[in-house]
Amino acid sequence: MQSAIDKIRELRALHEDGLLSRHEFDQRKNAILDAVYAPAAAVAAGDADAGAEPVAVEEAPRGRPGTEIGLMAGQEIGPRNRRYRLERLIAHGGMGQVWQATDLATHAELGHSAQVALKILPPQLTQSASHAKLLIQEATRARRLAHEHIVRVYEWAQDPATSSYFIIMECLEGEDLDSLLAREGRLPFERVLALLEPVAAALDYAWDRHGLVHRDIKPGNVFVTRRGEVKLLDFGIAARARASGSASPLDAPPSSGTAGYRAPEAGQPGCQPAPALDVYAVAMMIWQMLQGALSPAPSPGAPEAPEGMAPWRWEALRSGFAHDPAARPATVRALLEALRAAPGPSPEERAASEAAARAEQERQARELAARRQAEEQALEQAREAARALVERQRREQQRLERAAAEEARAARKEALRRQLLARREEEVAKARLAQEEAQRKAAQARAAAAYLAEQKRTRELQAARTAADLEKRMPAPASPMSDGDGVLRDPFLDGAGSGPSLVPIPTGRFQMGSHEHERRIAMAAGAQQRWLERETPQRWVGIERPFAMGRCPVTVGEWRVFVAATGWEPHGEVDWADPGFPQTDAHPVVGVTWHDAQHYLRWLTEATGKPYRLPSEAEWEYACRAGTKTAFSFGDTIGPEQANYDATFTYNGGPRGPCRRGTTPGGMFPPNPWGLYDMHGNVWEWVQDVVHDNYEGAPLDGSAWETGGDAARRILRGGSWLYNPRYLRSALRNGFSSVLSNDIVGFRVVRELT
Repeated sequence: MQSAIDKIRELRALHEDGLLSRHEFDQRKNAILDAVYAPAAAVAAGDADAGAEPVAVEEAPRGRPGTEIGLMAGQEIGPRNRRYRLERLIAHGGMGQVWQATDLATHAELGHSAQVALKILPPQLTQSASHAKLLIQEATRARRLAHEHIVRVYEWAQDPATSSYFIIMECLEGEDLDSLLAREGRLPFERVLALLEPVAAALDYAWDRHGLVHRDIKPGNVFVTRRGEVKLLDFGIAARARASGSASPLDAPPSSGTAGYRAPEAGQPGCQPAPALDVYAVAMMIWQMLQGALSPAPSPGAPEAPEGMAPWRWEALRSGFAHDPAARPATVRALLEALRAAPGPSPEERAASEAAARAEQERQARELAARRQAEEQALEQAREAARALVERQRREQQRLERAAAEEARAARKEALRRQLLARREEEVAKARLAQEEAQRKAAQARAAAAYLAEQKRTRELQAARTAADLEKRMPAPASPMSDGDGVLRDPFLDGAGSGPSLVPIPTGRFQMGSHEHERRIAMAAGAQQRWLERETPQRWVGIERPFAMGRCPVTVGEWRVFVAATGWEPHGEVDWADPGFPQTDAHPVVGVTWHDAQHYLRWLTEATGKPYRLPSEAEWEYACRAGTKTAFSFGDTIGPEQANYDATFTYNGGPRGPCRRGTTPGGMFPPNPWGLYDMHGNVWEWVQDVVHDNYEGAPLDGSAWETGGDAARRILRGGSWLYNPRYLRSALRNGFSSVLSNDIVGFRVVRELT
C-alpha cells in the first residue's frame, strides 16, 4: 500500500511533466494531507489551542475544519487609530483565523509597510470572557518573549465593529515542519538536530527568563523561513510555573496540547508546568522526523526504533518520552546533547550494523528502482493517453472551426447587405442633423456674444461702483483713524487706547486654491496627496465687499489689554504669557482657542464701536495673495529672510537656514504687496470657516463656509515657526479643534468697512 509521501511524490512528478495543473496538484495533495490529519484533528477538537496554525505566508489548507468569522480579503478591522487591511487567509483553527494584513497607519505615514499577521478570535468566542482573557494573556506573555527563534508578537487589539479580539504578530515566509516532512519525507539525523537546536534555545530562554513552558510543541508549530531561520510559534497555551503550585484561572487547562505530542502527566489534576512536558513532545517529533511519518508518533508504550537508527541513540531518544517525567532529560537541549554524545558501538557491533545498513540500502535501492520503473511506465501510459486526447480534441476543434467559418461567411453577407441599407438612411439623417447643428451653433454664437458683451458692461459698472463705494467708505487722510500711511486704528470709545493696526483691502476677484503645477512641486517637496486634495478644485471667487485686515496677527500686548479689561482666564494647554520661548508685547499671541478669539472680537467690537470678526477663508487667501498667483506672495520659492519657519527644510530650490524655535515680533520680515506682515509663517491663524475636505460646494462670494463639514474643527492658514516651508503656501489649508490651543496658533482680525 502506498504511503502518503509516495502519493504526493507521484502527484509532484505528474505536475512537473505538465499532466496536472498547479490547482489540481494542490487539491489532491491537500486531500491526502486531510485524510492523514483527520484523526488527530478529531482528538484535539476539544483542546483549547490544539487547532492553532503557524503564522506564515502559506496557502490555508483546503477542506480542514475552521471557524466561520465572516472575514474577507480587503476588509479593514481594528480601532480607528490602528487599522489593518486583510490581504489573505493564512490558516485557521479552534482559536480563530490567521490573516496576512497591511498596517494602514504605517502605510499612511510611509507610503508602504511590512506585512503583519493577525490572529483573530471567532465571534462565537468573543462573548466568552475566559476566551477573550486567554487571548489577551497570550499576547501579553508573547510580547515579552523577545528571542530570535520565537515569532514576535507586537500587540493585541479589539475590532469595534465586531467586538472580536485579535493579536498582531510577525508575518513569516516559508513552511512549517509538517509541510517540510510531507515534501521531503525522512530527514537525516544531523539535519534533525540542526532544525531542533534553535527550538531548544527558544525553550531555554522562555523557561530561564520567564518561567514559561510551551506545552504544544509539534511540527506545525516549528517554522522554517525561506532564509533558513527556525521560529517557534504559538505560545498561546504556555503556562508559567508558580511557587505555590497553583495555576492562574486564565491558564490553559492541564490537558492542553496536541494528541500524539502531549505528555501522559499533562492531563493529570494538579500537573505543574515543567520543561519535561516539552522534552516529551520534542522526543516524539524527533521520532517522527527520522521515521518520515506524516502523522504523529504512536503511543510510546511500544514504539519501534526509526529505520537505520543505532541502538545507543535509540536508548537516548527513548528516555525523552519516558512515562515518568523524572526519567526524561531535564531540558530539550539536554535531550539533543544526549543524542549527540551517545556512546559508540564495539567494532563487532559496528561491523554488523554497517553490514545490516548496506543490506538495507541495497533492498531500498531495489525497491526504489522497481517503483521508479513502475512510475515511468504509468507516466508513459498517461502521456500516451493525454496525447491521444489532445489529438481528438484538435480534430474536433478543426471541425467546429470550419462550421463556424461557414456560418460567419453567411452572416457577413447578410450583415453587409443590411449595412448598405442602413448607411443610405444614415447619410440622409446626418445631412439633416448637420444642417440643424449649424443653425443651432449660429444661434449659440449670437447668444454667447451678447452674453459676453453684457458681462463686460456689468463688470465695468461694478468696478466703477466698487471704486466709488470704497472711496466713500475709506476715512479721509486726516482722520484720527489713519496714521498717514494708509493704516487704520480704531480708538476705544473710552479714550483709553486703540485697536490693532488695520490695512484696507479692496474688492476684486481671484482664483482660490492651487493649480496642478504647484501641486506637483509640493509633492516633490514631501506633501501628501490627501493634503493637496483639500486645495481643489481651483475656482474663481469674488470679494464683493471691502474690508480692513490686521496688519499683523494680534500681539501679546494687545491680548494683555483684553485680559486686563475682561478678566479672561485661559482654558487651553498652553500659557499665553509663558509659552516656552521668549516673547515681547510685539510678538503674536499664542495659546488661544478659536472660541477665545471670538471672545476677544466681541470685546474689541464693544470697545471701539466697530464691527470686528475673523476673516473668512476666502478673504484670508485673497489678502495673502495680494494679486499674485504664485505659491507665495513673493514668488514660487521662499527663504529664511522672508518668513519665520523651519528653514532646515527647503522648497523648490530655495535656500536653507535655521529653525528659530519660537515666534518673532511683527514687522521683522518684509510685508506682502498689500502691506500685510507674517501672512506666511510665524503662527497659524484661525479663520471663521469650519473644516471641509475640499472646495466642492463652497461659497463663491467670499463669505465664510459654516454649513456642513466638521463643525468641531476650524480652518487654520499660513503655517508657523515649527513647520517646514511647504506648509506656508498661500493655498494650503489646515484644520484644528476649536476648543484646543497650542504654541503655534494665533489669529488676525478683520473689520468691516461700513
